Amino acid sequence: MTYLTQPSGLPYDFPDFSTVTPELLRDSVRAGIKDQEEAVAAIVNNTDEPTFANTFEAFELSSEGLHRAAAVAFHLFSADATEPIQAVEAEITAMVAAHQDAMTLYPGLYARMQQVDAGSLEGEQVRLVEVTMRSFRASGAELDAEGQEKLKALNAQLTDLQTEFGRLAMQNLVDAAPTLTEVEATGLSPARLEATRHAAQAAGAEGHRISLVLPTVQPDEAILSTAEGRKKLHEASSQRASDGKSSAIAAQIAGLRVERARLLGFETHAEEILSLRSETSVSAINDLLAQLAKPALANAAAEDARIAEALGLEPLSSEVPVAPWDRARGLSLVGSQSDGVDAELLQQHLELDTVLTEGVFRAAGLVYGLSFTERNDLPLPHPDARIWEVFEENGDAIGLFVGDFFARDTKRGGAWMNELAQGASAANSRPIICNTLNIPKPTGGNPALCTWDEVITLFHEFGHALHGLLSAAEYPSLAGTNVGRDIVEFPSQVNEMWAVHPEVLPHYTKHAHTGEPLPADQIEKLTATSTWGEGFSTSEYLAASILDLAWHQRTGTDVEADPAGFEDSALREAGFNPDSIESRYKTGYFQHIFAGGYSAGYYCYIWSEILDADAVEWFKEQEDIRAAGQLFREEFLSRGNTRDALESYRAFRGRDARIDPLLERRGLKA
Repeated sequence: MTYLTQPSGLPYDFPDFSTVTPELLRDSVRAGIKDQEEAVAAIVNNTDEPTFANTFEAFELSSEGLHRAAAVAFHLFSADATEPIQAVEAEITAMVAAHQDAMTLYPGLYARMQQVDAGSLEGEQVRLVEVTMRSFRASGAELDAEGQEKLKALNAQLTDLQTEFGRLAMQNLVDAAPTLTEVEATGLSPARLEATRHAAQAAGAEGHRISLVLPTVQPDEAILSTAEGRKKLHEASSQRASDGKSSAIAAQIAGLRVERARLLGFETHAEEILSLRSETSVSAINDLLAQLAKPALANAAAEDARIAEALGLEPLSSEVPVAPWDRARGLSLVGSQSDGVDAELLQQHLELDTVLTEGVFRAAGLVYGLSFTERNDLPLPHPDARIWEVFEENGDAIGLFVGDFFARDTKRGGAWMNELAQGASAANSRPIICNTLNIPKPTGGNPALCTWDEVITLFHEFGHALHGLLSAAEYPSLAGTNVGRDIVEFPSQVNEMWAVHPEVLPHYTKHAHTGEPLPADQIEKLTATSTWGEGFSTSEYLAASILDLAWHQRTGTDVEADPAGFEDSALREAGFNPDSIESRYKTGYFQHIFAGGYSAGYYCYIWSEILDADAVEWFKEQEDIRAAGQLFREEFLSRGNTRDALESYRAFRGRDARIDPLLERRGLKA
């Protein structure tokens, strides 16, 4: 059998998805594990003096085959988790997690690494030693045998629970999708009505089935004309996972994470996680969130007052002036009255393919000199996916970009970037980068139209893609997005700025049917600086960040018996009223922190935005976009984790980031 651990022989060694079966995934991962076990045994048993090459570099490259197979498996677990694929997910995830423990705790390996004379090393070799040793220590390499066995058991439990939480989160999105009546669906565009009617029929229902996205507030809440329709949609979203199963798993995960932190010498999981971040501490993050929460909530209250007055809304209570399901609609309507942007007209000018080629790709060409050619000769991971080859300005090939943009029931909610292969010279590999979104798929030959939020998401996720595509690292674990969670969102946030750049925006805002450009007055209003709506958006985000840290600053190893009560208390203690402004994600569907690798790290979006807002100011000061992009690429994007990320930031910016641009952008300055 040819396993996925082997190079496929296709261009760029692109995975041969046409051969993939659940059994092949499982057997390939198992083969990759066996290969690395044999390679690590050879490292430990090598009688030659330990050197960088025969120890650190050998270990770094020992997992090449496993990474190749696991990348395919985990891509499908998120992007196309059919029932047969789901049937092997828990087994594969558990195998990989147990194997990672076995490698970092492999008898004699850490001791051999400690014997390497690092004094003569330089450049990436020094960084690889530093990062590898820190990772081994964080993974329990310095624990005694009893402690290591306990750690393995805890990690196995956590892996199983996190996998189950993720499975339930995806299933709850599907199960909770509401079906609206014709009246309740009033306000949706004709194409959207047709798509939702088709979705309802496919589910054996009449009316309009609205697929849910991951956050609490749903995009269609801003569009639906009737309060009844908005309320049904909002409550379907906010009350998903109300059976308590997911929340109970979350509470178990939180308790086990405290146990793990204690075993590794930390009081809380947050302290354990933050110990690996760039110049941050738990107290610093708490202070930042508190600093931002007060003005954000004040701005949100002012927005609610204006919405209620403008729309003549009756308050739900003295503490809830605007119903949660009315806020998105109110923000949209009042915003359009003040800034004049016609949301429906705008969407007709945001056709997906044009946004992608004349927006996202065009910006990458202007800033970094890249070009893109679609390829139709490679086996797709899903029929909806598309593949582009990416080229340098001089015509040299860089790698492949895979876009999978449409929502489906087998895809988890949200949007993300992942890598099927990393750009790393020591592994002789070039990057294969994927962006996955959940844009509603059109029916009946209609064009795929994006909301403005989806346009920003396309630019955001492609910022992650650029971080991977432009990697110039030697070693895979230092390449591309292999940086701290508090830094990884920075390049993606910076890339959002090009969505409204005058050399980009007019080129992709063409009417989907006529090709007519978006009227100049609409472009002017769209690009005008406005903080309307930032009060609520900042507040719901901060609520989620505070909820994350509340769960992960617990010091008790007991399982919280009342997760909903814990969430309510944590938010109220921070000054929030959850009856009015709900967390962007509630405990029962907070996939980022209970299944997605962002535990004690959801704050990273705002932390990275400090860098982003400051960097955007820098880009605006530059007269030559191409030269500025080249400097940003050379000093930050290409560096990955080959040096400390804040050092890379200083290298192109000339100083540390300042918080003032963020405060001004979000309307939080006193």
